Amino acid sequence: MARSFDDATPIYLQIAEEIRTQVLDGSLPEGARLTSTTEYATRYRINPATASKAVALLVDEGLVVKRRGIGMFVAEGAQSALRSRRRGSYATEVLAPALEQGRLLGLDDGDI
Repeated sequence: MARSFDDATPIYLQIAEEIRTQVLDGSLPEGARLTSTTEYATRYRINPATASKAVALLVDEGLVVKRRGIGMFVAEGAQSALRSRRRGSYATEVLAPALEQGRLLGLDDGDI
């Protein structure tokens, strides 16, 4: 089941974002074991170092923790931390451009 990655964004960032989304939507709950980097590499036909880089990024963000000899797991509080971060940027990155575009199309704030 090879995944199709877009060419504009580095693959490791796409994998990290996929994992973040799974944490946010609850399909990868806190305390759950992540797929191993070797499994990611095999499944997506990528270099294992690429998968490792994605997981390392999530560790740096505090969303994933390593349990020596067992694997990588979603950290406690990861979902809440992600929601908090995303809420902070949602207004400026999503809503503001949408409002601006609506106004350019001639919509007033009531219509939007």
